Amino acid sequence: MPIRPALASAASLAVLILAAGPVAAQTTLPEILIEAPRTEDRGTAALREGELAVIDRAFVPVTVVPEGEIQRNGGRTLGDQLFALPGITGSSFAPGAASRPVIRGLDNARVRVQENGIGAQDVSDLSEDHAVPLDPMAAERIEVIRGPAALRFGSQAIGGVVNITNERIPTRLGRDGASGMATGGVNSADGGLEGAARVRATSGNWAFSGDVFGRNAGDYAIPGGRQANSFSNAFGASFGASYFFDRGYIGAAISHFRALYGIPGTESAPDGVRIGMQQTRLTAKGEIRFDGHVVDTVRFWLGGSIYRHNEQHLDMGAFETAATFRNEEVEGRVETVFRPLATPVGTLNSVFGVQFGAGNLSTAGEAGGLIAPAATRTAAAFLFNELALTPATRAQASLRIEHARIAGTGTIFPGFDGGAGVPVEFAAGRSFTPMSVSLGLLQDLPFGMVASLTGQYVERAPRAQELYSRGPHEASGTFEIGNPNLTKETATSIEIGLRRAQGPVRFDATAYYARYSGFIYKQLTGLTCDDDFASCGSGGGTELRQLAFAQQNATFYGAEVRGQLDIGEVAGGTFGVEGRYDFVHARFADGTNAPRIPPHRLGGGLYWRNEAWFARVTLLHAFAQTRIAADETPTPGYNLLNAELSYRMALRPGAGARSVTFGLVGTNLLDETIRNHVSFKKDEVVMPGRSVRFFTTVRF
Repeated sequence: MPIRPALASAASLAVLILAAGPVAAQTTLPEILIEAPRTEDRGTAALREGELAVIDRAFVPVTVVPEGEIQRNGGRTLGDQLFALPGITGSSFAPGAASRPVIRGLDNARVRVQENGIGAQDVSDLSEDHAVPLDPMAAERIEVIRGPAALRFGSQAIGGVVNITNERIPTRLGRDGASGMATGGVNSADGGLEGAARVRATSGNWAFSGDVFGRNAGDYAIPGGRQANSFSNAFGASFGASYFFDRGYIGAAISHFRALYGIPGTESAPDGVRIGMQQTRLTAKGEIRFDGHVVDTVRFWLGGSIYRHNEQHLDMGAFETAATFRNEEVEGRVETVFRPLATPVGTLNSVFGVQFGAGNLSTAGEAGGLIAPAATRTAAAFLFNELALTPATRAQASLRIEHARIAGTGTIFPGFDGGAGVPVEFAAGRSFTPMSVSLGLLQDLPFGMVASLTGQYVERAPRAQELYSRGPHEASGTFEIGNPNLTKETATSIEIGLRRAQGPVRFDATAYYARYSGFIYKQLTGLTCDDDFASCGSGGGTELRQLAFAQQNATFYGAEVRGQLDIGEVAGGTFGVEGRYDFVHARFADGTNAPRIPPHRLGGGLYWRNEAWFARVTLLHAFAQTRIAADETPTPGYNLLNAELSYRMALRPGAGARSVTFGLVGTNLLDETIRNHVSFKKDEVVMPGRSVRFFTTVRF
C-alpha cells in the first residue's frame, strides 16, 4: 500500500476531529491497554534516581526504563540498553550497532519494536546484522512488555513488545514558552563521542517538539586488544507539532535516522563488511473525547516510512555494495474507549480497536539472492474488556482476530520440504487468519502487594523471511533457507506475578509456562556454503554457515525477579540493596534444546542517593550455558561488574538553565571476556571490555 493514501486518510480524520465541539474534562485511558503511566500520572511522588519502577496495575509484566536510567546506562542500541534486565537481553550480533532485544529467549519476528505505538518498520527482524533505526538517545522512556502482547499490537508481539516513548508528537499542552535539554558523553572503550539536544515549545493551542542526536565510535576494546570492525556512527533528528482543542488534539512528526556501522567477525572483519542505513518516518497521532453515553474517547495512530540499507565490503581497496534492502511500510490503529458500564457484578470498561498494515520489501544485488521482493498485508480487530468485580479485584478478557497475506517467491530446495534435484522457484502467496484470546485476574493484597494471573492463547502468522529466504547473506555470514510450507505458530501460556510498587520494599516477580505448537526457529545445519546452494556441504564452501527455518512443538518456562530494599538513612541519604534473578528453559518435543537460549543470571548491588548524588555498584553473574542445541557450542559464564556516580545541581533562576548533571559510569570493570550465548557470532565476537564513560546533561 502506498504511503500517500494512508496519510490522506489521516488528514480526513483530522478534519473530523477539528470539527468537534467542547466537552468536559479529559478522561483517563483504561489501564487494560498496558501502557506504563508517566511520572506525572502516577498520583504519587516522582521516581527518585535509581528507584525501581514497578507497574502493578497491568495484567502482564512490564519493565520501565526511565530517562535518567537511559542516560546513565549509555547503551547505543535497545539490545545494549536492556541487556542486563531480568527476562531481557540483546542479540549482540554487532554490539553497539546491531543488537535487537531478546525477550525470554524469543527474538526477531516474535518481538515487536516500536516508537510511540508505531512499529520500527525496518528489516531488523529479517536478520541479526540489521540494526533497529530507533536510537535510545531519542527515548524519554523505554517500556518492555515481557510476554505475549499480540492482542493489541499483532502477532509479531507473541514474545513481547519494546516501546520507545517520547514527545516527538506532543501530547500535552503546557504554558507558553520553551524548555529542553542537551546531553553529551565520551567513552574510553572506543573513543566514542555522543550528543543530543531536545526542545519543547508551546504557543497558544500549538505545541512543538524538535530533537537532534549523533554519535561516533571506533572499534571497541576487549580483553587483550580490540574487536576489529566494530565501529558505529549514527545521526537522527525529528520535528513535530500538535494542535489542541477542547475535545482533544491532533499531531504529526517527521523524523530521519541514518547510521554506518561495521560487522565484526572472523570473515566479515577482514573484508571490512559494513552497513549504511537510513530511514525517514512520518507519523500522526490524536484523540477526540465525547460527552455521550456510549463512547468516551477515540484515539488513532498512523505511521509510514521509507527505509533502505546497503551492505558493503572491500574489493580491491574500495567499498563495493553487495546487497541493498528497501522497505516501504504503513501502519494504522484506531481505538474506541467506551464509557464505563455498570453491571450486576461490577463496572465494565471496554475498548474496541482496528489495525491495518502494509509493507513492501524489495531487494537488489546479493540481497535478491537472499529473498525476492515480498509484500505483506494485515488487518485486525480487537476487543479488551475489564471488569472491576470489587475495589480490590479486577478481571480482564480480550480477543483479537487478524488476517495476513504474504506474497513473494517460494523456493523448494533439495533435501528440504520434499525437494529433489535443483532448487525450484515459484510465485507464492500465503494467507493466514491468526486468532488470540486472553483472560486475566488482578488481586490487591495486604502490605501494598498485587497478585496477577494471566492465561493466553496466541497465534502468529509466519513472516516473509521465514517463508521465502533462499540464499546467501554475506553480512550475517549465513546461507538461509526458508520454508514456504510453514503453518501458523500457536502459543498457550500461563503466568503468575506478585508485585509491590510503593514503600521501602519494591519488587516484581513473575513465573511463566508456555507451550508452542509449530514453533518456527532458525537452525544451523552444520553445513557450510559459498554463494550458491550447489556448494553447500560439498567441502568447497567454507564462507557461509547454512541456516534453515524449521517448525516443531516446543515448551518454554522460566521466572524473573527484581527487587530493591531501602535499608535506611546513611550520611544524609538513602542506602539500599537490590537483587535480581532470571532464567528460561526451552525444549522441543523431540527432547532437544531450543537454540540460543539465555543462561541463568543472578545479580545484586548496593546504592545510595540523596537529592543531589546517586551512587550504585552492581554485579551480575551469568552461569555457563550448557543446555545447547545441535551444532551449538557451550558458552562460559561471566561476571559483569558495573559502577556509577552522578551529581545533579539545581541552578538559580536566571542562570539560563534549570539544572546540570554530571556522571561517571564504569562498565565491565573486571575486564571479563563476555560472550552472549544468544548471539550467532558469540564464538567470534565478544562484548566490550572495561570502559569508563563520562556524561553531562543540562536542562533549561
